[in-house]
Amino acid sequence: MEEAQIRLAVFIGLFVSMALLEHFSPRRKLRPVKVKRWFTNWAIILLDSLLVRLVFKTAAVGGALWASDNNIGLFNLVTLPYWLAFVVSFIILDFSVWLSHVASHKIPIFWRIHRMHHSDIDIDVTTAIRFHPIEILLSMLWKYAIVLLLGAPAASVLLFEIVLNGGALFNHSNWRMPKVVDRYLRLIIVTPDMHRVHHSSEQNETDSNYGFNFSFWDRLFKTYIDQPKLGHDKMQIGLKDWQDESPSRLLWSLLVPFKK
Repeated sequence: MEEAQIRLAVFIGLFVSMALLEHFSPRRKLRPVKVKRWFTNWAIILLDSLLVRLVFKTAAVGGALWASDNNIGLFNLVTLPYWLAFVVSFIILDFSVWLSHVASHKIPIFWRIHRMHHSDIDIDVTTAIRFHPIEILLSMLWKYAIVLLLGAPAASVLLFEIVLNGGALFNHSNWRMPKVVDRYLRLIIVTPDMHRVHHSSEQNETDSNYGFNFSFWDRLFKTYIDQPKLGHDKMQIGLKDWQDESPSRLLWSLLVPFKK
């Protein structure tokens, strides 16, 4: 199977699984605009996917294959065991995504784009696919740069992309995970309760828990918050200035980077 087909099959399977889990065991009661939100968030990812395919002939995996064929990048120039290059590439790619996420909050022009993701007034599995097309293109450029610099093995890049997408669906979900499972799982990976704090309307909580896959980056760089101040049931999701139904509309969402 081609790379795109593998990723699509895994994405659909995980999306359906998380949608069912959060439907039968929801963590929070969602607002009445869920249908409108889902339509908008799905329309956004369809636009994102079309734009990426128009701009980039291949995903980051294609970049890794090209780098290998042309001996470009660290691991194509330095002799290392394949397994070590595989593992190190995966870890560095995860850190690079964490770092770019921090930058999207700290650098004003990037925040203007990224805030479309945070403007969602609820958080569930579809929030994981709510990223502005401009942000998706910038993210792809960043991943391409890291892959080419590393000369990362294509298999490592493919696995990372699958885990990154799956992790986002998992940790954005509105699934009520058992507390004991959450307590131990978040020692290694980002759980829904951990990432939900990041979508709080409280500024200090928004500026925390940046991880998508591994949770230890936030502990290491002291950006980790264990629980929201008001608790998960009472915390406000989204941005304080936009708490009406506007973020549930497609055109409004696409115009967020240009709003004051």
